[in-house]
Amino acid sequence: MELTELRAQIDAIDSGIAKLIAERMDHVKDIARYKKENGLPVYDPQRERQKLSDLAEQVGGYLAPVTDALFSVIFDLSRSAQNRITAGPSPLKEKIRRALADTEKQFPARPLVACQGIDGAYSQLACEKIFSGGNIMYFNTFDSVFSAVEQGMCRYGILPLENSTAGSVNRIYDLMMKHDCFIVRSSRIKVDHCLLANKGAKLGDIREILSHEQAIAQCQSLLNGLKNVKITPCANTAEAARTVRESGRGDIAALSSKNCAELYGLLCLLDAAQDQGSNYTRFICISKELEIYPGANRTSLMMVVPNRRGSLYRVLSRFNALGINLIKLESRPLANSDFEFMFYFDLDTSVYSEEFLRIFDDLEGAVTSMKYLGSYTEVI
Repeated sequence: MELTELRAQIDAIDSGIAKLIAERMDHVKDIARYKKENGLPVYDPQRERQKLSDLAEQVGGYLAPVTDALFSVIFDLSRSAQNRITAGPSPLKEKIRRALADTEKQFPARPLVACQGIDGAYSQLACEKIFSGGNIMYFNTFDSVFSAVEQGMCRYGILPLENSTAGSVNRIYDLMMKHDCFIVRSSRIKVDHCLLANKGAKLGDIREILSHEQAIAQCQSLLNGLKNVKITPCANTAEAARTVRESGRGDIAALSSKNCAELYGLLCLLDAAQDQGSNYTRFICISKELEIYPGANRTSLMMVVPNRRGSLYRVLSRFNALGINLIKLESRPLANSDFEFMFYFDLDTSVYSEEFLRIFDDLEGAVTSMKYLGSYTEVI
């Protein structure tokens, strides 16, 4: 047979499958109405396991894994359809609707903003990029920034979330689980670390280098090539520069920004000391209240999924079924748990799309817990 004839046979089979799937989904809706009327849960794991076992036995051999994969997707889509019918009033969805309606149309220009560090820190640069004239209040720790926002001391807080070279700032993920705050905007800052020392110092004189642990991780090639040099982590890159200035020593240097060289009157021994020329840090702006500004096209969620095989896949299949692009997935171990993890998701979806609010119906029953972190835009 010719290829066109073989494909014609496949097309006919596919048409039959499509009609059967449509018929199946009609029955699924009837089942959902029955479950809603009788207070039954959508997810019936025993029923699904038995179905997969029966289907595998019918096809046998190498096709058993095929039916497992295919019908697992069909079951996921069926559950999603049932959830949309059985879902009752959702406080979270109502909160999101209120935020969409009530948030100011213009992003604030001059609010009071909490940042970790001191003058010259990269968080200051991120704040100046996000706000045209924000008034900054500095704090010593990331935890203090969250607390300042949560307690209403500052309307917003700026925090580093991830770096293109050194990866995620894990402490921020842990604090987002702990505190009740929302992401309202994000931004990427080009990071160029310079090796700064007091005037008159030479590279060969340096015996100690101070910086934040993320900056240290981003400059490993340089640091590995230096002999007999002590590497000392500190709270942030700006504090490292200030410490060098206050020490007055000629054998100590800081990995910090060129802005700090001017701010603290230091000499730049090396420009662009980071391993990668394209080195960016992504910062998030958090608030106590849920604010969703016009044009928001990124949504962040945290979820804990059941500790059993296929749980994460079931969550990912829902995003796929809704046509939502997943642009970040991060996992963090949960404290005081038996190998359970929290998963952080960044989703590429407009808050005005039909699929946006359906996310929350579709995840019902698929996760142990979920925390909505906000919908926002990223300032380039």
